[in-house]
Amino acid sequence: MEETLQLRVHPAPGAPTLVFLPGLHGDWTLVGNFRAALAGRVTFAEFTYPRSLTWSLPDYARAVAGALVAQGLDHGWLLAESFGSQVAWAMLAEPALPFRVEGVVFAGGFIRYGQRWLVRLGERVFLRIPARGWQRPLRVYAAAVRWLRYREAPGRADLEEFVARRTELDKNAAAHRLRLIAEADWRTVAAQATVPLFHLAGFFDPIVPWWPQQRWLRRHCPAFRGARVIAASDHNVLGSAPQAAADQVLAWIGPVL
Repeated sequence: MEETLQLRVHPAPGAPTLVFLPGLHGDWTLVGNFRAALAGRVTFAEFTYPRSLTWSLPDYARAVAGALVAQGLDHGWLLAESFGSQVAWAMLAEPALPFRVEGVVFAGGFIRYGQRWLVRLGERVFLRIPARGWQRPLRVYAAAVRWLRYREAPGRADLEEFVARRTELDKNAAAHRLRLIAEADWRTVAAQATVPLFHLAGFFDPIVPWWPQQRWLRRHCPAFRGARVIAASDHNVLGSAPQAAADQVLAWIGPVL
């Protein structure tokens, strides 16, 4: 299962399809509260990426599209979180994919990461520190998130799975994704996009500061339709403000279906 793209679909007959592309951690373990906040108002498809050390961003794009079509989903919206934004751009760059992208909501997403030296540094740190060295800080993080956001049993189970998935191979796969981020530049694709694009962000986001992304989209992307910054939220805006994020995403995708 380590090298298998995993897809779960939560159907809502007659509703639009929203495809969640996770961030650097690569799985669905932190999106449970957001999924619950949608309350069945969309068909929600969510991915866990393979722990690949060789896939390119076009590989991710083709695999995601193929998996969706295999489940009978041939069109819909992308909800691209952080690293997932890079997969979304790769899908927009290949119009011949069997899945038709109707629009994209970027959640803490970006076009080209500005501080590439920081991404390269992160890659080296990930590769040098063994997975067991991350377990204590991960458990502290999980405890804090559990107290702040995941009081119910399903959320606690998601957090336990999140920590358990952080193996040596998983860590190296994340380092590989950082390398892909450092090498990617989607400015041309963004400037030529024809489907509606939106940007959602948490106010406290030092990982992907929202103002340069939204400013660039407003200036250079004719397909850009709007943005929102949610106060008292962070980089994981879908998890830290699930109800506000869900309501905003639904408001964006509804009028343009």
